Formats: sequence, structure tokens, C-alpha cells
Amino acid sequence: MIKRTITTLLLLCSTLVVFSQEKFTISGTITSKAKGETLIGASIKAGNQGVTSNEYGFFSLTLDKGSHTIEVSAVGMQTYTETITLEKDTRLNIALEDEIKSLEGVTVSAQTRGRSITNPQMGVEKLSTKDIKNIPVLFGEKDILKTIQLLPGIKSAGEGNSGFYVRGGAVDQNLILLDEAPVYNASHLLGFFSTFNSDAIKDMTVYKGGMPAQYGGRLSSVLDIKMNDGNNQDYNVSGGLGLISAKLNVEGPIQKGKSSFLVTGRRTYADVFLKLSNDSSINRNTLYFYDLNAKLNYQLGDKDRLYLSGYFGKDVLGIGETFGIDWGNSTGTLRWNHIYNAKLFSNTSLIYSNYQYNIGIRSGGDDFDILSRIRDWNIKHEYQWYTNSRNNWRFGLNSIYHNILPGEVKASATSSVNSSALQKRYSWENALYLTNTWKASDKINLTYGMRLSSFSILGEGDFYNIDDEGRVLDTMSYSKGEFVKTYFYLEPRLAASYVFNPRTSLKASYVRNTQSLHLISNSTSSNPTDKWIASTNIIKPEIADQVSLGFYRDLFNNNYELSVEAYYKSMQNQIDYRDGADVFANNDAIESQLLYGKGRAYGIEWLLRKKTGRLTGWLSYTLSKTEKKINGINNDRWYNARQDRTHDVAIVGTYQLSRKWTVSATWVFYTGDAVTFPAGKYRVNDQTVFYYTDRNGYRMPDYHRLDIGANWTLKQTKKRTSELSFSLYNAYGRENAYIIDFRDAENDPNKTEAVRYALFKFIPSISYNFKF
Repeated sequence: MIKRTITTLLLLCSTLVVFSQEKFTISGTITSKAKGETLIGASIKAGNQGVTSNEYGFFSLTLDKGSHTIEVSAVGMQTYTETITLEKDTRLNIALEDEIKSLEGVTVSAQTRGRSITNPQMGVEKLSTKDIKNIPVLFGEKDILKTIQLLPGIKSAGEGNSGFYVRGGAVDQNLILLDEAPVYNASHLLGFFSTFNSDAIKDMTVYKGGMPAQYGGRLSSVLDIKMNDGNNQDYNVSGGLGLISAKLNVEGPIQKGKSSFLVTGRRTYADVFLKLSNDSSINRNTLYFYDLNAKLNYQLGDKDRLYLSGYFGKDVLGIGETFGIDWGNSTGTLRWNHIYNAKLFSNTSLIYSNYQYNIGIRSGGDDFDILSRIRDWNIKHEYQWYTNSRNNWRFGLNSIYHNILPGEVKASATSSVNSSALQKRYSWENALYLTNTWKASDKINLTYGMRLSSFSILGEGDFYNIDDEGRVLDTMSYSKGEFVKTYFYLEPRLAASYVFNPRTSLKASYVRNTQSLHLISNSTSSNPTDKWIASTNIIKPEIADQVSLGFYRDLFNNNYELSVEAYYKSMQNQIDYRDGADVFANNDAIESQLLYGKGRAYGIEWLLRKKTGRLTGWLSYTLSKTEKKINGINNDRWYNARQDRTHDVAIVGTYQLSRKWTVSATWVFYTGDAVTFPAGKYRVNDQTVFYYTDRNGYRMPDYHRLDIGANWTLKQTKKRTSELSFSLYNAYGRENAYIIDFRDAENDPNKTEAVRYALFKFIPSISYNFKF
């Protein structure tokens, strides 16, 4: 009897425990009520529990059974609050309304989402197009790539250049994604514009080395850009007209509330002004670019959604009939979202990417074209599993087939140049990845994961063995589809945060990345003719291991935020050129021109940001060092990498003068680039020959510049907006050195003079923007 009573009590207690721990899941999609766009990074909170919406607006939050008050907020949106009673798994799709602003504009909220105190993810920066709207840039064109160069740890690749360096990495070590499609050359007009039209962009996230496991293939950073979906509630037309470019954006519903389209186009018209000249050496020249973004999306039902997006862009530069070059990117992404249940979300993507350039020569008896191309076919399948309120899993696979044409010459029958082609290179890149974000306690949060990557070199073609002097010793031939060599790597990822209080946290991370595609360049800045090559039996994938430590603090009632991050990155299988190398010679064995070694990069980054009030902006400062050590260069000693800069400062400010007027300014300073200057000279057959010693042993002069801008809102109603934007690039007219050339002095050939050339002085601009 006593035994039966005890058993009954235990069963009752067990039942009570199970009942008290009974949980249900609330899930759904967060959208904008005005446009129907899904909202990335919206905050969903219930008491001390909370999550953010993923890149497709989906969220899943597991709570105890009972009554809960749900609070949903997003940047630029009114906060939504609802009390619900959870007695089963519940689907809740929420449409947020746009934020109502004071007519006097007394208080202005920052558009940035800022940095999360609790999230263990380090080295991440987030911007929206609203963040860059008022920031003055070259030619007045709002530019995402120019704006991120104002953030700590991200450095400009040069005056007016859209290329950038991240934590000591080279330009090619940044993975740039547009709706998941890789973009291999993200610049127009030799870098003065980026390929990304801000009117087509919804969201942008930069990972500076501590990227999650779903990203791979580059050593330094990931720039993940998401295009707008298109308005599924109403039709909108917007655009702008500037001094050298014009753009137009059209979007609207195909079936209201269920499907939409977006088409955005942009073109420069500098070539139109050239034709106005009476000089035939000018009016026959060509100089322009265009780009086109397009997107369709369709909601198949409550659980399925399809997206189809594409980008097409091209630059054309021609000098009369004798010389012409065009280059451009094209991408396409087909995505299928599926919600299995309240806790399991999946995305499947088919992705295409192509970058190519063509150079045409028509001079005298020569008539030929030079072609180069890199083309990818890519499939990615991923799951997000929200197991409970403390765990979120992300896992999937990615497979990419690379087809690279390094160079091909097509000549006419009468040309003095013969047709020829470097061997095409084929490779297959694969990855399996797994990430878990775990709230271990109220103070400790962890993100850990693993990426298993492989890179297979495929035939057909010849591959080589090369001695220490760069001479080819042996040639090995492979047939089409035959495996030449496969590299396997495990890439662990670990990040942790310790929350001292709701305003302060400490974070640490470790990440390993590998990179199997490499950019070969013969200049100090990015050019469209830079050549992508894949790893071979000799050129090994690059490897980087990075550790980081950061301190984060919200100040003055969350009106300011302060962050300090320090990092150390060691790199293996780094590539540099032999002294006197000609990497653009017609030579399949490009390995004969290269040397390999190791690198290191370390630094500390400060960011102080003001997020609210009439005055918003930030101050960033980076102190860093980047070096290489490669046998055969600089007497086998450490030397400065091309991208090494000691100091980098940016000050950004925007002030809301009134409802109609906003003024802004940016000031930048950075240490001059590391360069190789001649150490002496000698005469051969009455010709001066300079000789060089230390690789990158000298510095360009320090660089600094002030840009100012203003936006004047001409009209603003619920459906119509128009404004004028003014900017002045390099406001105090500093002639920053772009090139320093060395030559014999005119009066005394025994003396050498350095001639300094500047690119820009004062560049004013004005543009008109509208929306209806």
C-alpha cells in the first residue's frame, strides 16, 4: 500500500513537472505593411526571451505555455505589441508600419541596427541604404562600397577606388555576394563607382573575418548584399538624375499581397558630352557603364516562396577605332524558401555568376581581341532549425563548378598577331557546414561550428612541376573531367560573448578560412584586366587563422555605442611575384612567375557611434600591421604587404537642420600605401635603368580628405517625394598623391626627380531624386 502510494505521488509529481515545462512555438514572417518586403533582423521579444528574423523575415520563438506579450521592432518601423495565449504552436505573421516622424524633426533615430551586446558574432558591420543616404561620396553617387570603407578595419584600396582591404587581406580575399551570387569585380569606371545601385539594395552585412560557417572561400571578409524584393502592395517609380549618371527604379505587385517585381537601371552618359566636342580625337571616344537589377518573387502558399533575381552590368571604354575594352558581371539566383513546421526552415538556391572582359585592338595591320572569363554554377541547400529558446542550428551544403578562361587571343587572318589561348581551367568546390548558436546562460552565449571544404582540380589540360628557379621540369597531361588533385580542409568556427550587464559585454572568437581562387594583378590598384586563377598542384589554397577579442558598451541611455576589437591573423600559402615577373606573359605555367610563403596581420579597431538625435554619425580608428615572409623576396625577411597601413581614421557626421535640410560631412586620414621605389640607377646604352632593393620598403605620402554634402527635400507626402542632393568631394582641395614617377632631371641626368601626380582636387556634384 505504501509502495503504491509513493509510486502514485511520483507519477503525479512527474506529471506536474512535465506540465510546468510544457512549451509551444510561435513562428511567422515579419514584413513591411507599406511594401510587403520581408524585414531582416527584426527583433521579436517576449519578456527576457528574444530572437531576430532571418534573411527572409522568418522567426521562431519557443515559450512556456500561457499568456505572453510579444513586442516586435525594426529599424524605421513602429513597434508592434500583442498579447497572446500560447496553448499550441502558433503562426503569427506581422506587418509593421513605417515610423511616424515629428514634423519639426526634433528627434532623429539612427537607421543602423547597431551592434548586439549579447550576440557572440564578432567583426560584423550592418548598414542599410538609409545609412548611406546622406553621406557625401565621389560624383554624388550613393555607394555602399565607398561607405563601408569608413568603418574600422575596412580600408580603401586607393583614391576613388571601390576596392577595399579588410584586416590585412588583399582585395581578392573579400567574398562579395549579391543575393548569394559571387561578384568577381564589383567596380565600374576603373573603381570610381561600385556595381551596386543603392536603389536596388535592401540590406548589407560585412563579416570581417569571424564569418559564420555558411560562408567560405575567402580569407578576409564576406560582404553579403540582399536586393529589395519589390513592393507587393502598390506601384512605385523612383529615380535620380546626376551630373554624369541617371537611374530609374520601377516596382509593384503582380498579384497584390502575393507576388511582386522590381526593375532598377542605371547608366552614365559621359560619352554624350564627349560627342559634343568638335575635336575628332575626343568625340569618337567612348566611356560609359550601365547596370540592371531585376527581381521577381511569388508566395506559393503559407509555407513556400520563390525568388528569381538577376544582375547585369557592363563598362565600355574606347579610344576611337583603335582601342576598346569592355568588362562586366552577370548573376542570377533562383531561390525556394520552405517552412516545414514552426521550428524548421529551409532555403534552396541555384546560382549563376559570370565575369569577363574583352580588349579589342584595331591598329595598322593588327586586328585582334583578348578575352578572359570566370564563370560559376552553384547550388546551395540549407536548413535552419530552431530547436528551443536556447539553441538555433544552421546546416547545409554548397557545391560550385568553376570554369576559368585565363586568356585567349582571337586575331583576324590579316593580323600580324597569331590567335592563341591559355588553357582553360576547371575546378569543383564543395562544402558541408554546421553551426549552433547556444545561449548557455543569461551571461554566456556561444556560436560554434565547422565547415568541411574540398577543392578539386579537374582536367583537361597540362600541369607542371617547377624547380626553385621557376623552370618547368615536367609536364603532366590530364583528360577532360579527370581529377588532378583534391585539397580537403576542416575550418572550425568559435565565438563567445560574456554579458556583464545589459549594456556591456566581452567577446572572443576564432575562425579558420581557406581560399582556392586567387587574383593576379600587375598594378597597385584593381583593374578589369586582373586575372583570376584557381589553385593547382603547385599553387596551394591559402589558409588564414584569426583570433579576436572585443569589448562592447552602450553609453548614455543607449544613445551611443562603443566597441573595441583586437585581432591577430596568421596566413599560409601566401602568393607574391618573383622579382621581374611578367604574370601577363602568354604562358600557361604561371606558377613559374610566383613565389609562396606566409603572412601575418594584427591590429586594434575603435568605433564610437552616436545613434540618436539631430546629430548622428561615428568615429572610427584602426591601428594595424600587415606583413609577408616569402623565400626569394626581400632577402627572405618580413616585408610590408601592399595593403599595409599603420593608421586609418574616419569621422562621419549627419545633422538634421530641419524637416527639409540635412547636412553631412566625412573626413578621412590614412598612412600612405607601402610601395617599392627605386634605390638607385645606372646607364645602359644611354638609357637610364632603375634598380630596386626592398619590396614595399617605402611609403606614399599620408592621405587625408574632407567631403561635405547636403540634402534638400523639395516635397514629401505619403506617395510623392523629391529632393536635391549636393556634395563637394575633397572640399579643401588637397592634392593627394595618386602616382609618384621617377625620371632623370632635365638639367642634370645624373640627378633623379620624383614627379607626383594627383587624381582629384575639388569635385562638386548635384543630383535630383524622386519617388512617386
